[in-house]
Amino acid sequence: MLVATPVTTAYKRIMLKISGEALMGEDSYGINRATIERIVAEIAEVVGLGVEVGVVIGGGNIFRGVALGAAGMDRATADYMGMLATVMNALALQDAMRRVKLVSRVQSALNIEQVAEPYIRGKAMRYLEEGRVVIFAAGTGNPFFTTDTAAALRGMEMNVDVVIKATKVDGVYTDDPKTNPNATRYKRLSFDEAIEKKLKVMDATALTLCRDQKLPISVFNILKPRALKRVVMGEDEGTLVHC
Repeated sequence: MLVATPVTTAYKRIMLKISGEALMGEDSYGINRATIERIVAEIAEVVGLGVEVGVVIGGGNIFRGVALGAAGMDRATADYMGMLATVMNALALQDAMRRVKLVSRVQSALNIEQVAEPYIRGKAMRYLEEGRVVIFAAGTGNPFFTTDTAAALRGMEMNVDVVIKATKVDGVYTDDPKTNPNATRYKRLSFDEAIEKKLKVMDATALTLCRDQKLPISVFNILKPRALKRVVMGEDEGTLVHC
C-alpha cells in the first residue's frame, strides 16, 4: 500500500469525476493504456500527500462508441448499458492502480457482487479514512441521471471538501477555446453565474445539488502533468465554482 506523507493541502478529501472519454487518450474508442496509467500516477501523487480520494467514473468511451447501434433504444435501457460501461472502466482503473501498489476498492450502485462491492456508504467512508481510493461505479444506479450528478451525490454522501471534474481542457472558458482563440479562462465562478451563463461545468442537476449544499466544484485538465496536485494544493489551476 502507498504510504502517505501528509502535507498541508487545500482539501483533505476530494471526489474526482473522470469522464470515460478522458480514458481514451487520442484513441476514438475504449481505454488507452498510457493515458490510464498517467491518470493513475496523478491520483497516486495526491494520495501520497495524505489526501483521501473518491472517484466517480463515466462510461462514454465504451457506450458512446456503440451508441449508433442503440439508436431508438428505450432511454432507461440505454442508461443501464451506460452504467455497465462505467463498471468496466472502474475495473480497468482499479487494475492500473494495483500495478503501482495503490490500494483501491470498487463500489457499484448496481449489484454485481462477482466483480464489485455494492455501494455501502459507511464502508466507503471507512475505506477513505484508511487511505484507500474508492471508485464509485454505475452512476447513481438509476436511469435518467448522469455521472456528473453521481459525482455530486457521492461527494455529498462522503462529506468531501470539493468535487473535482477532470476534463480535457484546463478549466471553464467564456467560449469554446478550440474554436475561439479569444476565449478566456475563468479562475473563479459563482454557481449562479455558471447556471445563468449556461457554462458547461456540469449538468444542471449536479450544479444545483452542489450549490444547495455549498460544495465547490473545481474543473481542470487531467492530461496536464501534475495539475491535480496543484488543484489540491489550492494553486491557480483550472476553474473553481463556488457559492
